[in-house]
Amino acid sequence: MAGHSKWANIKRRKGAQDAKRGKLFTKLIREITVAAQIGGGDPDANPRLRAAVDKARSNSMPRENIERAIAKGTGDVDMSSWEEIVFEGYGPGGVAVLIEVLTDNRNRSAGEVRHAFTKHNGNLGTTGCVAYLFNRCGIFILDGNVEEDELMMAALDGGADDVRREDENFEVLCPTEAFSTCRNAIHAAGFEPASGELTWLPENWVSVPDSDAGSVMRLVEMLEDCDDVQNVYTNADISEQALEAMD
Repeated sequence: MAGHSKWANIKRRKGAQDAKRGKLFTKLIREITVAAQIGGGDPDANPRLRAAVDKARSNSMPRENIERAIAKGTGDVDMSSWEEIVFEGYGPGGVAVLIEVLTDNRNRSAGEVRHAFTKHNGNLGTTGCVAYLFNRCGIFILDGNVEEDELMMAALDGGADDVRREDENFEVLCPTEAFSTCRNAIHAAGFEPASGELTWLPENWVSVPDSDAGSVMRLVEMLEDCDDVQNVYTNADISEQALEAMD
């Protein structure tokens, strides 16, 4: 999975901006609610809910907000009009883009996503056009100063597929169904992940020419600004020089 840290660095740079826009909590609450509705309100038995709750806590969401979102998902609130959609397409430089959407109006969401692609020299594709380029999995990021052998033993005991170093961190990769057991095993061994989530990781990374880097970033930013968009994934490998030029 070499290169994951490159896109992770991009996402971290954008994280503060997302929080300032005031949309992050709204998206997290929506994800918690739907995860609880689909898989139940117990995070230990619902890996998707566990990932959503952990992400909410890492972004300093108040506990009462999280509890209300879970209660909404497990209660009598009608969520039948909401549906999950995955849009796929290609951005500048031929990079693959995968967008997770949670919406109560498919046509509205499709229009917003299509507009973002059109404005930034991309193309919205058909279902399956880029999904095969990604793997669905769980990932935990830990500080690179921890003891590697102990971390590996704990993670593998918890069902992880792999533990590897990426730059200054360790990445623990696991099947989606092993997310909760892997997380619990890591915590039980005394390790504290900096983050943990269910994600789509690309099979291979596409090097983006510096001339296209700005367009790729603006496409991703516009997509993430859409209220219905929960997550955006891409196999874009953007150079540090291009990122610094955008700052």
